[in-house]
Amino acid sequence: MQISSRFTIAIHMMTCMETFKEEYKITSDFLASSINVNPVIIRRILSQLRDAGLIEVKRGTGGAAVRKPLEEITFLDVYRAVECIEENTLFHFHENPNPNCPVGKNIHNILDDKLCRVQAAMERELESITLADVIKDLGRYL
Repeated sequence: MQISSRFTIAIHMMTCMETFKEEYKITSDFLASSINVNPVIIRRILSQLRDAGLIEVKRGTGGAAVRKPLEEITFLDVYRAVECIEENTLFHFHENPNPNCPVGKNIHNILDDKLCRVQAAMERELESITLADVIKDLGRYL
């Protein structure tokens, strides 16, 4: 299991938006140069973040900006905005376990609750970290 790079790219993007907001117009090309990915990927993630209400994107003159106070944006907010994972579906289950096998016919009943608990624990941890924490940590390196 691996969460896609969209999550870390989104955190990187929002960190750049906040860090450089007074110095540069924050465009998809600007963000792509920091992240070193194609601007098309950036534009897709910008749309997801905008749709989630985390950023605003100005048309015409351009520029993207974080929309809410950094202390109010958690990693869970970003994760939910960019990862296409429905509630309690972090783990993808194999589709057709053998119903004639005692393990196969019961594996869903055995694992479903446990996997939901693992996902809930991960989401609690994501919710405890904010974008403000990232900016604060970045300050140690600047």
